[in-house]
Amino acid sequence: MAPPPTLVLQNVMLPSGRVADLTLAAGKVSHVGSYKGAAELCDCRGCFVLPAAVDMHVHMRGGVQSAKEDWASGSMSAIAGGVTVVVDQPNTIPPITAPHAFADRVHDARSHSYCNFAINSGVTPDTPLESLWDAGAMAFGEIFHAPSSYGDAIDGVALEAALGRIQKLGGLATIHAERIGPAPDTDLITHGLVRSALGEAEAVRTVQFLNRSECRLHFCHMSSVRSVDAVAGSVEVTPHHLFLSQEQFDKNDTFGKVNPPLRTEMERKGLWERWGKIDVIASDHAPHTRDEKARDFPDAPSGIPGVETMVPLLLAQVIAKKIDLASVMEKTSYAPARLLGIPRAGFEVGDRADFAIYAKKTGPIQGQSLHSRCGWTPFEGQKAIFPNMVVMNGSIAYLGGEFTRQEPTWFAGKGFNPNH
Repeated sequence: MAPPPTLVLQNVMLPSGRVADLTLAAGKVSHVGSYKGAAELCDCRGCFVLPAAVDMHVHMRGGVQSAKEDWASGSMSAIAGGVTVVVDQPNTIPPITAPHAFADRVHDARSHSYCNFAINSGVTPDTPLESLWDAGAMAFGEIFHAPSSYGDAIDGVALEAALGRIQKLGGLATIHAERIGPAPDTDLITHGLVRSALGEAEAVRTVQFLNRSECRLHFCHMSSVRSVDAVAGSVEVTPHHLFLSQEQFDKNDTFGKVNPPLRTEMERKGLWERWGKIDVIASDHAPHTRDEKARDFPDAPSGIPGVETMVPLLLAQVIAKKIDLASVMEKTSYAPARLLGIPRAGFEVGDRADFAIYAKKTGPIQGQSLHSRCGWTPFEGQKAIFPNMVVMNGSIAYLGGEFTRQEPTWFAGKGFNPNH
């Protein structure tokens, strides 16, 4: 007997141009077409209805870093931005480089997250990669080819060996590719020179050269045209590299400090010209408190929040006719789900019933209205469209600013052994 419907989204404009009702039951789309019955109804006429986003690059902090963010605040920020699946990176404190640390992280997320989640394994010369794969790691990395906040670099010999082991497991290696130069790092301009666009592209080529095992590679947060063009695997770009540039900040403004750095306005525009080559948009949500970011430039941590503003910024570009809606769905939802091997959200029977509904009206981003614990955004004042309603696992998770927490789904990786 078919499970009863939990929700019906009425008058949804499908990618084909057809308008139909989507009946949701047991966490999936159960019927596409007109609906007659007593289920809860939501009229989506005149709205963007998107498969909810999968943000495959977030840092949810927690533990000793809870002043920056934790699973509750970070996942509410995700939901309020139309993101129902996040992939947490392993450079936590302590790092996710042992099965017990991984199990603790999963328990924390299950207990406190408002959104569905997956968790990656760290990669160091000593990490028992096979055990982390059995424990349910979604992917490996981000693997640091240069040091960054709370992440130590792995040398070439160790990286080549790790990629060989990951390839044998059938896993995905996600790469933080940078090269650190010797120049002083005292402001946004010199930060961009120390971690140069040319060095980033060279790091991409080096990693690909070391990948003699032909492991699947995903390059995180590519910030330059050279890097996008150099990648032979999948390409991830962040909203901050698409929407922000050095010229938009005072050179001493630490709130624009991030790794890889913000580039020039010319480089930013060049990334948009590579829109068709970008596989995934992910936020690299990496919050720090105002007090931390207000330190002198050399001492201020790199990283900015972004999970809540990612899709809203892109939808404003759809309204402005700079990009099309289909490409936003592809880069924020379909492609990351495909790369990770998780069920996709979508408009066909059997698809995961995760959706975000947006009115077609832009407004300015206001940091005080966002949900990240860090309490600020580098996108202040930029145009965006935030969702009015978000559906997760077939039920309403967010409506009119109010959250309803439900049991999140943990998406374990393909190697998960429940008897581990």
